[in-house]
Amino acid sequence: MPQIKRHLYVVIMLVSMSMWSQKTIDDDPEILQNNIDYRISQSEIDIENYNYFEAQKKLDDALELAVKLNNKKSIGIIYSKKGKLQLIIEEQDQALLSLNNAIKVQLDSKDNANLADSYKTLGEVYLSKKDNQQALDYFISAKTLFGQEGLNKNVAETLFLEGKTYVNLKNYKQARITLEQSIALAKKEGLVKIESAALINHGKVYAILGDNEKALTFANEGLKIAKSYNYPDIINDGYAVVSDIYKNIENYKASNDYLRAYIKLSDSLRAVKKANLSPEKKIKSLMNDQIEKNKKTEEELVEATSKNGINTLISILSVALITILSLLTLSLYKNNNIRLKTNNMLHKKNAELIIAKEKAELASKTKANFLSTVTHELRTPLYAVTGLSNMLLDENPRPEQVQHLKSLKFSGDYLLTFINDILQINKIEANKVDIEPESFNLRKKINNIVLALNNSALDNNVKIHFEYDKHLPENFIADQLKISQILINLIGNSIKFTKDGDIWIRVYKIEQKDNTYTLRFEVEDNGIGISEEKQENMFESFSQGSIQINRKYGGTGLGLSIVKGLIDILKGKIYLKSELGKGTTFYFEIPLEYTAEKEKDISDNKTNLFENIDNLDLTNVRILVVEDNKINQMITKKILTKMNLKCDIVDNGEDAVDMIKANKFDIVLMDIHMPGISGIEATKIVRTFDKELTIFALTAVTIEDKMHEFEEAGFTDIIPKPFKQEEFEKKLYNALAANKDKSTTA
Repeated sequence: MPQIKRHLYVVIMLVSMSMWSQKTIDDDPEILQNNIDYRISQSEIDIENYNYFEAQKKLDDALELAVKLNNKKSIGIIYSKKGKLQLIIEEQDQALLSLNNAIKVQLDSKDNANLADSYKTLGEVYLSKKDNQQALDYFISAKTLFGQEGLNKNVAETLFLEGKTYVNLKNYKQARITLEQSIALAKKEGLVKIESAALINHGKVYAILGDNEKALTFANEGLKIAKSYNYPDIINDGYAVVSDIYKNIENYKASNDYLRAYIKLSDSLRAVKKANLSPEKKIKSLMNDQIEKNKKTEEELVEATSKNGINTLISILSVALITILSLLTLSLYKNNNIRLKTNNMLHKKNAELIIAKEKAELASKTKANFLSTVTHELRTPLYAVTGLSNMLLDENPRPEQVQHLKSLKFSGDYLLTFINDILQINKIEANKVDIEPESFNLRKKINNIVLALNNSALDNNVKIHFEYDKHLPENFIADQLKISQILINLIGNSIKFTKDGDIWIRVYKIEQKDNTYTLRFEVEDNGIGISEEKQENMFESFSQGSIQINRKYGGTGLGLSIVKGLIDILKGKIYLKSELGKGTTFYFEIPLEYTAEKEKDISDNKTNLFENIDNLDLTNVRILVVEDNKINQMITKKILTKMNLKCDIVDNGEDAVDMIKANKFDIVLMDIHMPGISGIEATKIVRTFDKELTIFALTAVTIEDKMHEFEEAGFTDIIPKPFKQEEFEKKLYNALAANKDKSTTA
């Protein structure tokens, strides 16, 4: 390190000696700008001829001049070109840095045309890194800006890249549409290179979709154009695609011929690129650059000697010495400096990541606590709304009141669904959703879902068709509840947005590894469809097709977000294909494990106690309701009275404990949030002297957040508020029947 400093000191001294007399490039702004533009154009020629190091040098020189001139537009363009070059030579991280520098300058200077170009190149970088969604976002941004600037040639190329990205995302319908647009625009603008590449990729999409005849037509057309204009990279892609198509139609000889041509050309292109990126090529480029500098120095030295200009001579010698020393000194210094900076950045980054992680965890806890509190406060009055509306509907209301009460009940149910959806999204985001695999019959499960939703479909004059691959087994091990929720959401959506139409549900195998099947589920409708621009955000929370659609069809916009979250948890993927006025297809792929074990039939193994309530003697049954809210007391008492059950009511935990000590109760319905001691604390005390008493937590809190507390306290079961009356009755009757069995056995 001291040696490096000494070298630098010499360099700096020589520079300072030469500053006052050195001849410089003409400082005229127009000449400077011409030099910048010339270097940029020459760098593009170098790139086409695989002279990457020469191109890099010209761009570095151009950047130095642009900074001197303070021309923001040129600075942005040069950074963008550097990013493109770094992408070609597979330095993606460096490319990201250069492109972000370009975008920053172009945003500040409002240079939208070149900003669009930087976005496009940034999309290509993310495409090379296989971050397809990020790539797609940048391509769409670039396309929009190019369109606003009227740059149709650039739009054609961006559409082609967007189409390739949709192929990677397996959104083949959208890929086909986008590539068709690219081909049409490329033909119109005379962009044969883009046209040939888009045609080949169009053929690739048709091959994937199973139309091999069209696939071959498009791919051969693109390959013919590429050969005519000698575009080796595109020819190479064409060979690969045509080989695959011939393989699909079982013409193995033709497939093999094209495959050999592809391998041969790939090797050739790879060799050319490797040769032009070799250390030898870099050294040669540096030497050529140095030779040019030496020639210039010699010319100036001769001129200075003839003029006997001692000051000029010193200046030229200084520059020569600087050149010699800089090759070693500055490279050593930069390498050392970069290493130190990298280490410092890593330490700093680690510290920042730790702080960010702590902040994120705190924010997540705060959000969870907030949601828990808010939902409890909402559920409590909702219990009153749904409970009272059900009660009034059961009490023979006047005809003119029925519709109002039904509207009130609908609003309550809607609000409850909305709250539950928010809570589920919160659980998914917080990674609190557990997978609960069990063996079940998949075909039977989907049939049951179709039957359950058929009435809603008939209301819209919609016919549901269910197709299950006949070669597919029916029994699998998976989380059937989550699969049901996904299908109910998707089919329900299709029903909502389809009038006088059809819905098709299909299930078939994508691949199989041992006992693990990757299945594709499709839900297709011929309803209103989704516009192209809205499709990008359909899986985000609160996303709807439009304000008008939201008002007409209702919904919270949370269903698809939940669906995507559940599919991610099941290690699957979901895709969307849609066209306005022609319908929508959602399809998702998830792995399921085949099992020879058949689904357990509950009716064979367990008596349905709810069906045997006539055998129960309810005369002496006593229930204690522990509830501090007066309206909720009234509702619960009404429901119990309707069930022919007697109850006592207390409004706090202390009195509940005293009542249980002094009396014999069959069931206790315990609220959680109360003045004094909570329902959890009261239950813990009761369990110190009565281990067998049936105690239900009748609560509006988020159950998942408190489950461990409920279990530790000793609750028999939980009934969340607001509840469906039939479920409430079933739990109570089953508990009473179980108590009767215990007493009989004893």
